[in-house]
Amino acid sequence: MGNAEHQGALAKGEVLPRPASSQSEGFKQGRSVLNSLLSGAFAGAVAKTAVEAYKLIYRTYLKDGFFSLWRGNSATMVRVIPYAAIQFCAHEQYKRILGQYYGFQGKALPPVPRLLAGSLAGTTAALITYPLDMVRARMAVTPKEMYSNILHVFVRISREEGLQTLYRGFTPTILGVVPYAGLSFFTYETLKKLHAERTGRSHPYSYERLVFGACAGLIGQSASYPLDVVRRRMQTAGVTGHTYGSISGTMREIVAEEGVIRGLYKGLSMNWVKGPIAVGISFMTFDLMQILLRKLQKNS
Repeated sequence: MGNAEHQGALAKGEVLPRPASSQSEGFKQGRSVLNSLLSGAFAGAVAKTAVEAYKLIYRTYLKDGFFSLWRGNSATMVRVIPYAAIQFCAHEQYKRILGQYYGFQGKALPPVPRLLAGSLAGTTAALITYPLDMVRARMAVTPKEMYSNILHVFVRISREEGLQTLYRGFTPTILGVVPYAGLSFFTYETLKKLHAERTGRSHPYSYERLVFGACAGLIGQSASYPLDVVRRRMQTAGVTGHTYGSISGTMREIVAEEGVIRGLYKGLSMNWVKGPIAVGISFMTFDLMQILLRKLQKNS
């Protein structure tokens, strides 16, 4: 359409067709978001399934029977899958937005935006899925007679304690997620960048991605663990008899009763085993799924 025709059409109030290039760009962006969601969901499911082997299966089996091994697992998977999907998808979008803002589109971000992208991604995922985390925490510390299923937990908490209880402990969660997600994504992306510079290979091998992810999980988890302990205590306060009012108050009470190491870092050594493995599997699976989906789309 010529310039005169273009102006005439606008004057008549006609809706002009969207340029083909713009339509194509929008389609690619939408497909990228979908790929990230699917890859993230699959990564979260695979990682969580793999680390279940580290649980005390035999002792639980002897104490409560065979089906007790899956108590709370449905709540865990219902939370993990959307959390991972949202977090990885959000991270890709934040990287794109920050890349455009700082002029690094399609390239590795500088350190500060790299850290910011991870923190924002974790915060976004936590904000959306936190009630599911509350449900998982309740089912993990209560007798099986108290809650029969996930829906029952939601109903009883809402009726007996109020809807606001579903977000109890949210503040320490966010305070923990910011360093955890930020440092995890930052470490993983940094190790991949250093690897590419040293080896000249832009795509690390699968086992290298696993190691990079494990290092990321180890660093992120160690930095945020005390706040994770505070979060769990505040989430389960309604059924354990404690009344934790604030983050600082909860932390002081834990330290006073149990000490710093045994209180705020209780269970960290066990998490050093399963946590980095889970994060490593998650990062590796996400990257490999992204590569696979892109190849399938090119061949289709």
